[in-house]
Amino acid sequence: MTAKGKAGLASDTAMVMAAGLGKRMRPLTATMPKPLVRVAGKPLIDHALDRLAECGIARAVVNVHYLADALEAHVLEREAPGVTISDEREVLLETGGGLIKAQDLLPDPFFCLNADNIWLEGPRDAFRDLSARWDPERMDALLLLVSHRSAANFSGLGDFHMDPHGRISRRQPGRVAPFIYTGIQLIGKRLLRDAPEGKFSTNILWNRALDEGRLYGVAFTGRWFEVGTPDAIRPTEDALARG
Repeated sequence: MTAKGKAGLASDTAMVMAAGLGKRMRPLTATMPKPLVRVAGKPLIDHALDRLAECGIARAVVNVHYLADALEAHVLEREAPGVTISDEREVLLETGGGLIKAQDLLPDPFFCLNADNIWLEGPRDAFRDLSARWDPERMDALLLLVSHRSAANFSGLGDFHMDPHGRISRRQPGRVAPFIYTGIQLIGKRLLRDAPEGKFSTNILWNRALDEGRLYGVAFTGRWFEVGTPDAIRPTEDALARG
């Protein structure tokens, strides 16, 4: 499916990264995987999967590792989107290795998002923002980025700079970058070629794309919430109630 496909979406499938240990969310994650931590009345992963369903993405591939049985049972109960499990019970493969293990389950291109993402949409949903900018001739991955002003609970220095054409570069040491990576991206399978074996970070693939001028970004038009620690839950719930 191309960017001219169903309902303006570049893909009908998303990879949901849900295999992490959730160490920053302890003690809540001592007995449950982070994607099942509840925020505003429902598990984090349901916020992400509900967004996929609302915008018409039909399939989700969810990777599992930590307390995998509980997470797998939860997501397989859903009717939409249809969920396929990528099993990392034996070895946690990190973000890059997780993509490689799941690649046979994924079309070209596919959306990818973290299971703990919460956001409020802008004038157009995040997946259509990405789809509208997607150009496989120029891009290996297109990252959804948010400004500091539109990010809640975030206290870091930012991740990327972005030029007027959408090409991005990393923050330099000792400086502030204006854009934060939301954990949501659109990936062409060219990004996954000749990947390392075993566990590794997606940053390795991004670095190659940066060197080749094929890593791009798009500014998110909504509001994004960093929900990385227990302290971030209440402010996020308050903001969602107002929103």
